[in-house]
Amino acid sequence: MDTDLTAAYTQCRELHRRHGRTYYLATRLLPAWKRRHVHALYGFTRYADEIVDRTDDLPPAERAARLDDWAGRFMAGLHGQPTDDPLLPAVLHTIAVFDLDRNDFAAFLKSMAMDLTVDSYRTYAHLLDYMEGSAAVIGTMMLPILGSSAPEAAREPARQLGFAFQLTNFIRDVDEDLDRGRVYLPQEDLARFGVTTEDLIEARARGRATRPVRELIAYEVGRAQAHYAAAAPGITLLAPASQACMRTAYALYGGILDEVAAQDYDVFARRAVVPQRRRLAVAARALATATGTPVTAVPGPPVPRPTAP
Repeated sequence: MDTDLTAAYTQCRELHRRHGRTYYLATRLLPAWKRRHVHALYGFTRYADEIVDRTDDLPPAERAARLDDWAGRFMAGLHGQPTDDPLLPAVLHTIAVFDLDRNDFAAFLKSMAMDLTVDSYRTYAHLLDYMEGSAAVIGTMMLPILGSSAPEAAREPARQLGFAFQLTNFIRDVDEDLDRGRVYLPQEDLARFGVTTEDLIEARARGRATRPVRELIAYEVGRAQAHYAAAAPGITLLAPASQACMRTAYALYGGILDEVAAQDYDVFARRAVVPQRRRLAVAARALATATGTPVTAVPGPPVPRPTAP
C-alpha cells in the first residue's frame, strides 16, 4: 500500500481503539488482514458521527454543510476522483476490495443527516427506519469482510445484530443522548409506562431513575434481547476465522444489558460498563470455543420487573 493509504488505515484503527473499546477488543481476534478493513468501516462511521455529535456549538446549517461536504467527497471518491482526506482512502479501498454495496453507505449517511433535525421517534417502527441506515447496514457492510459459507442466510442475522448493538447503546446512553437534546426510545414506549421526556430529564438531574423509568428501560432491554436472539444463528454461518470475533462482540454488547439489569435498570445511576476482567474472560472463552458451536440466543438473565419504588 502507498503511504497515504497506510496512514488512512492507521487513523481508522486509532479512532476505533479510542472510541470503540468493546468492538476493538473483539477485532483483535480476527486475522490481521481482516482487521484493517473493519477498522476502516468503523473509522468511516465514527467520523460521520463526530461531525454530527461533536459540533454542537455550531449552527445546525453549518453542521449540515460539514456533513454534506464530507459525504460529497466520499461519493466523489467512489467515482474515482482523488481525495486528500486523511481517512477516506482506507474506506474507499475496503469498498473496492470487497465490492461492498454502495447503497449501504448512502443509507448510513442519510441516517446521520437525520440526527441533525430529528430529536425523537414516535413509534418503534419509526426508530427502526432510522436504525436501518445507522445500524442494519453496518451488519451488511461487515458481512463480506467477515466471510460466510451462506451469505444470503447470514444477511438477516447480520442486520439483526446491528439493531441489537445500537439499541443496546440507546439504552445505556439515555443520559448522554439527553445532553444532545435527543430521546431515541420511542415516545409510544414512554407513554406505555407513564414516562415523559421531562421525567427523563428530571431523573438525569437527580442521578436516579423512578420506578416507571426503570420499567421502561427493562422493557427496552427485553426488546434488544429479541434482536440478539434473531442474530444468534448467523454467527455460526460466518467464516471460521471470524467466529471468535463476533462471539466476543455479541457477548460483550449483550453484557452491557446484564450490567443495566444488575443496577435495577437505573441508567442514570452510572454508565453500564462490562468490567475489564469479564471482557478478557469472554474473549478467551470465544477463542477456546469450537467453530460452529451454537451461540446462546439471549445474553444474560430473563428481564424481571424492577423491585424498589
